[in-house]
Amino acid sequence: MASLYKKPVKVTDPVTGERKTARSKKWYGRYRDADGTEHRVPLACDKRIAQQMLNDILNRVERVKAGLVDDIVVEMKKSLTEHIDDYEQHLRAKNDSKYHITCTINMLKNVARTRKWKDIRDLKASELEAFLNWLRNEKHLSIERGNHYIRACKSFTHWLLDNDRINKDPFRKIKVLNASTDQRHHRRPLSMEEFSLMVDAANSGPPIQGISGQDRAMLYYIAAWTGLRRKELGSLTLNHIFLDAPVPYLTVPAAYSKRKRDDVLYLHEGLVGLLKKWLDRKKPDKTDLLFSMVEETGGVERKTSKMILFDLNSARNFWISEASSPEEIQKREESDFLKYKDSQGRFADVHCLRHTFITNLSLSGVSPKIAQTLARHSDIKLTMNIYTHMNAQSQINAINTLPSPNQQPAGSAEEKKEDPDSEKKEGTEKEDSVKEKNKKTK
Repeated sequence: MASLYKKPVKVTDPVTGERKTARSKKWYGRYRDADGTEHRVPLACDKRIAQQMLNDILNRVERVKAGLVDDIVVEMKKSLTEHIDDYEQHLRAKNDSKYHITCTINMLKNVARTRKWKDIRDLKASELEAFLNWLRNEKHLSIERGNHYIRACKSFTHWLLDNDRINKDPFRKIKVLNASTDQRHHRRPLSMEEFSLMVDAANSGPPIQGISGQDRAMLYYIAAWTGLRRKELGSLTLNHIFLDAPVPYLTVPAAYSKRKRDDVLYLHEGLVGLLKKWLDRKKPDKTDLLFSMVEETGGVERKTSKMILFDLNSARNFWISEASSPEEIQKREESDFLKYKDSQGRFADVHCLRHTFITNLSLSGVSPKIAQTLARHSDIKLTMNIYTHMNAQSQINAINTLPSPNQQPAGSAEEKKEDPDSEKKEGTEKEDSVKEKNKKTK
């Protein structure tokens, strides 16, 4: 039978300082659920309100006994682990990538374990915010990493809400932060001289991560002249490359494209020639991966950062050894030329070749809209602000294209001052014109 009671608590006498037993200010309720299990729950300080709250609980119990149970009540009894497992099956049914599913589920389990969430009633905005603060302040992770957790948690609660497992989304008001204020892995484009030396080093270098030097060189060429991402490069086969078409192109399947749709990329004629020579020598089958380096595309997982780091170091060592004097050697050793990580903390990893591609488009005078289309970005701000890099020399060259401030337009006041007879000539011309008019009038 249900009842109200006040729980005995220990308090300190403000006069004597002695500990004594008293009754709690808050009323508690005692009841048995539909399964006969006894529960004790805190209610309210006001007895009338506490009785109403207990009555609501008893009404829900009676509905359960009568079989009139809301789906949400049933779902609330499940553990959070069960909900996460069901959500994982949902992601698999959507045919999301294996990488995305693994990362999302691992993040959900990590935040649940850290905050000791047991069921969906523990999902609170304040709890998630506390976890995000812990990530940044204790684990020193970036804002972008925290944003990944926010997206994973919000997509999970959206699914819970859509499937009638919760009444409202507890994370609805949590927003992702501006990751550009805390970027940890900046990238830089390679100059054409750096790229050329790196490719030469790769062509003559040993296999790295199971990929030969010539294959690495071709990988760099394709990345720097198409802007393909790592997973897209790892998905290429002969079935995706059409070199004999009137305008040669390659395709990226929607399964491996970041924007989840089939992409068509037209190829530079110079890249087409290099590709034909490389394919004639390699002779792959139609379905063979040209660059087996991503497990998700059916290849072998390889660290592309180790490849480009090795080739950059080889090229840099050769470039330094070619110096003609000790002073030149010291100057080259102190420069950022061909460094994997420069003095500004920017990296030249494989993804930097995408930055190189987009930056070179801008330097070649390609309009921002065309650059955005070729980069396959949904937002032109991403193309212009993140992937387009302008160094000091680029800015100097742009400034020098402006007309000179000393240049004067034809017939300007300055030219008239330089010619003292110009005013006399103008006066004579006016007099002749007046005389001509008078003759016609007569």
